Amino acid sequence: MNLSAPHNAAPPLALISGGTGALGREIAAQLRQQGWQVHAPGRLDMDLRDEAAVASQVEALPRLDLLVHCAGVLRDAPLQRMSDAQFDEVLAVHLDGAARLMRAALKKMLPQRSGHLLAVASWAARHGRAGQANYAAAKAGLIGLMQSLALEYGKRGIRSNSVLPGFLETPMTQNLLQDKATRAALLDQHALGRFNTVQDAARFVVFLQSMAHVSGQVFSLDSRVARWV
Repeated sequence: MNLSAPHNAAPPLALISGGTGALGREIAAQLRQQGWQVHAPGRLDMDLRDEAAVASQVEALPRLDLLVHCAGVLRDAPLQRMSDAQFDEVLAVHLDGAARLMRAALKKMLPQRSGHLLAVASWAARHGRAGQANYAAAKAGLIGLMQSLALEYGKRGIRSNSVLPGFLETPMTQNLLQDKATRAALLDQHALGRFNTVQDAARFVVFLQSMAHVSGQVFSLDSRVARWV
């Protein structure tokens, strides 16, 4: 699979929020292997809570073909012990930040009449875990946001999708996995008895970019089996 631009054409350009995280870095690496230009700022360069910082990063790009919202933060606690600041910070990055980012990206994509908005959501959006009310609410809202954008801008050439990458072993989940009982319980939820990998999740993101007729969808990338409702 090669998603590079035609000969003599400018290479396509992707922006990845949370670009210094494990998944963001891997998506960037695999896109570059396909000939893409990739701008992958971390939080220090593009704080999604700051609308001006988001706008300036996107406005500086000559064009934008793919936006991957990959930034994330965890502030876990039972809701009764969760402060407003803990709740608000998670929504500010995962959901409010996504809206800021998508709004800025659309200013680039709409004149092109092409582009792909892609959000990294979570299994927690549909199956919230205890102690993660803020995270589950933010990710559920993110899926709704992306489906609304698919309907709003599909006729103008813009695609919008969500990916649930599965439980990945990254620095963000390291503390959780250090507890052997918790790790065993999480693995037990997977029909295959193993987690997805950062490499495979990134590979799917790159593949999805090639599927020009797919929009408004939610893709789950591990072996947890959801009830049919």
